[in-house]
Amino acid sequence: MRKLTFGMSLSLDGYTAAPGDDLGWSVPSDELFQFWSDRVAATGLALYGRRLWETMSSHWPTADQQPGATPAHKEYARRWRDMPKAVFSSKISTVDWNARLVTGDAVAEITRLKAEDGGPMDIGGPTLAAAAMRAGLIDEYAIVTHPVLVGGGTPFFPALDNWVNLTLTETRTFPGGVLLTRYETKR
Repeated sequence: MRKLTFGMSLSLDGYTAAPGDDLGWSVPSDELFQFWSDRVAATGLALYGRRLWETMSSHWPTADQQPGATPAHKEYARRWRDMPKAVFSSKISTVDWNARLVTGDAVAEITRLKAEDGGPMDIGGPTLAAAAMRAGLIDEYAIVTHPVLVGGGTPFFPALDNWVNLTLTETRTFPGGVLLTRYETKR
């Protein structure tokens, strides 16, 4: 069975994006960027919700060709393009860059994908992850907390019907007071 991890940056007050989908507060240091790049390299399948897919696919497919692209950005762009992806949406009709579109029941498809052989899966996008959380499908949370209060926006955690007990497995500090905490779901 594949492991499913939900990992994203969030503000100290619990948001993945500020109002207006503003992500300007979450620009990563070089060290944090390398952490995210290494996660992409280790991911067997990335699961994206539509909004995060649109953000990522509007930049990373050609980021390595942009003037001033650093070696780290070039590496991330290559890793991102090569990584298998599933995009969950009923509003778009096509995807590319090693991705396939899923238009049906997200929870049923994620359950099926978890049961397959293969490398670990990452789920991105708080709306898609919320459905997986409510269904008890998330095995690990990789929370990268930035020391900023944005006052509203897109929450990392949805309202849940039941408690989810977690075990802390790692903490790591990045430049600028950014803190990674990793938790495994107690089963």
